[in-house]
Amino acid sequence: MLADDHEIIRLGVASTLQAQLRCKICAEASDGREALKLVESTHPDVAVVDLGLPGLNGLDLTEQIRRYYKDTEVVVLSGDDSTDAARRALEAGARAFVLKVDAVKHLADAVKSAAQRRFYLTSHSQGVLHDNPASSSKRSPARTSKNLTSRERDVVQLLAEGRSNKEAAAILGLSVKTIKTHRAAIMRKLKLARPSDLIRYAIRNKITQA
Repeated sequence: MLADDHEIIRLGVASTLQAQLRCKICAEASDGREALKLVESTHPDVAVVDLGLPGLNGLDLTEQIRRYYKDTEVVVLSGDDSTDAARRALEAGARAFVLKVDAVKHLADAVKSAAQRRFYLTSHSQGVLHDNPASSSKRSPARTSKNLTSRERDVVQLLAEGRSNKEAAAILGLSVKTIKTHRAAIMRKLKLARPSDLIRYAIRNKITQA
């Protein structure tokens, strides 16, 4: 599904994705609220979302998609090249942040990775994850994967891949309660405050693939 308030952008994105991936464009939206309704009705594998949507902005749309429609991954395609825009998009739950000027080079790979529940990081978004002051200022030698048990590393990988507690429990053959206990221990050991911090940690330490 494509969500952008400029028809010419949607046409260009659709053409690029169909040529490079042979994927099906199941729906198009020109504002955020329309996009959310279309996600509910069409259940796309991936939503390509612009940040500057009217009605419901791209960040709020991304958060709501990831909260209520967990089978749909989000790739943010934006003309805003600020590091803050990229950071906020990833924290909202996007699998990738791609600049519109880089769409031909990166968008198809980003959509393909998102469909596989993997992150896709351009050099721009990699810089955000590594240089984000909110996380890097709190980094310490104690925050290392060596402090985690092998089971905790398994849990980190699954959660960073976007799995729910229930999905992680089913994959690992554990109860949801045990997964929640592991998650709390991981956040405490690594001194992490938010789920997005866990994702950044997993990518930086190569626990999950970017």
